[in-house]
Amino acid sequence: MKQVQNAIDAEIDKKKRFYPNKEALLLPVLHAAQRAYGWLPHDVMEMVAKSLELPLPKVKQVTSFYTMFYKKPVGECHLQVCNNIACYLRGSSDVIHYIENKLGILPGETTKDGLFTLTEVECLGSCGTAPVIQINDDYFESVSRSDVDKILEAKQ
Repeated sequence: MKQVQNAIDAEIDKKKRFYPNKEALLLPVLHAAQRAYGWLPHDVMEMVAKSLELPLPKVKQVTSFYTMFYKKPVGECHLQVCNNIACYLRGSSDVIHYIENKLGILPGETTKDGLFTLTEVECLGSCGTAPVIQINDDYFESVSRSDVDKILEAKQ
């Protein structure tokens, strides 16, 4: 946990001059904590709250609102598939079902080897290139079944 606290402290020191108050600094600090730990369990959220002198319920409220914050461990490759209207109309449901069958998991689940977690998300902000998959920090646009095969093979 020392590594997580160090990441939190470093992010606060690096960015506090750019934000008007500690509440505004919450998002980048949560990102730093998640990068350091991999997800945001209760004790990590407590560390963030104490470091920013914010109430724990405020931190929990923010982490429950944004899908980018993980409340449970995710696989090494976190596949987030957009299923908003633009992606849905261009086949995202088919892509999701294909991934489910290929990996043997449903949205919200992780493969037994811990490599892949599948999540269905509301919007990834790339409607013009739908359907879209985000894997960790990488975007894959206009995704078809054959693209899924290539993407997953490259990640294994």
